[in-house]
Amino acid sequence: MLLKQGQVRILLILVVVGFIIISFISMRNIPLSPDCPLCNCDNPLFQDDKRQKTPTSPSDHKLCIIVPFRDRYEELFEFAPYMQNFLDQQGVDHEIWILNQMDGYRFNRASLINVGFLESSPNCDYIAMHDVDLLPANTDLKYSFPSNGPFHVASPDLHPKYNYPTFVGGILLLTRKQFELVNGLSNKYWGWGLEDDEFFVRLRQANLEVERPKGIRTGRKGTFKHIHSTKVRTKRDMSKCYNQQNLTRRRDRDTGLNNVQYKIERKYHMEIESTKINLLNVILECNRTFTPWCNCTGAPRDTGKIDRSRDEDVVVPLIPKRRN
Repeated sequence: MLLKQGQVRILLILVVVGFIIISFISMRNIPLSPDCPLCNCDNPLFQDDKRQKTPTSPSDHKLCIIVPFRDRYEELFEFAPYMQNFLDQQGVDHEIWILNQMDGYRFNRASLINVGFLESSPNCDYIAMHDVDLLPANTDLKYSFPSNGPFHVASPDLHPKYNYPTFVGGILLLTRKQFELVNGLSNKYWGWGLEDDEFFVRLRQANLEVERPKGIRTGRKGTFKHIHSTKVRTKRDMSKCYNQQNLTRRRDRDTGLNNVQYKIERKYHMEIESTKINLLNVILECNRTFTPWCNCTGAPRDTGKIDRSRDEDVVVPLIPKRRN
């Protein structure tokens, strides 16, 4: 049946109106964005370079806090919840890893940090070498990703105890790539002292410049809370024996991340006041021929004359002389 001319016009009008209504309904179902008000910005076809140039946020990275540890539970109970609160306020995604030395050897902070690096979550793209007794008290101290090089949070200008210019202990942030580049820390340092100074030499020789906080006005008395126990460190960890002083005051080119020897006795996933931590019981192994000072019991005291010569491999800290 042929349509009359008037009927054809009405039919065309109905088709056009129907198309407009369908188009309007479809547009209402498209999620809109303030940056893209007329398109579906979640569709890759409508994306531009603007989204990819958004500044990096803390959540784009993950921090593993590596804490070398032995018999310091009072400090740990305060450390864990304090650090979680501090880092949550900065929006820093993080995990806490406690490396608990269980063997009978002298404390080896450097080897424990190497173990922590190897055993901690690979999802962390940077780490903090962190003392358990040092808490940041100034909220301007940042734990963000150290993209420009190692970042020494516990600067010698701010640390409550150590103030020599080559000091990099206490709290140091590094990317995983930076830590691997220098082969981690030396495994020769059984007992307290010098492992950080040797690590500074490694960083310097790898052309990794250490950055430090700027604009912090709380000084050495107000920037950190030092919760160090009043208990005297054991003689086991403080004494020097054999020829330890001479053989540990030079750059170690033999040991590091690639050959730390250890066993994990047990892993604990636990909470301290709702703060999740990973505690690993670590048994370090010692080559008594290579580093006999891992146990000084019955050993001859280190009475050798210390070599005072200076070159690029010397790791003795450059401590400024006190003024009278």
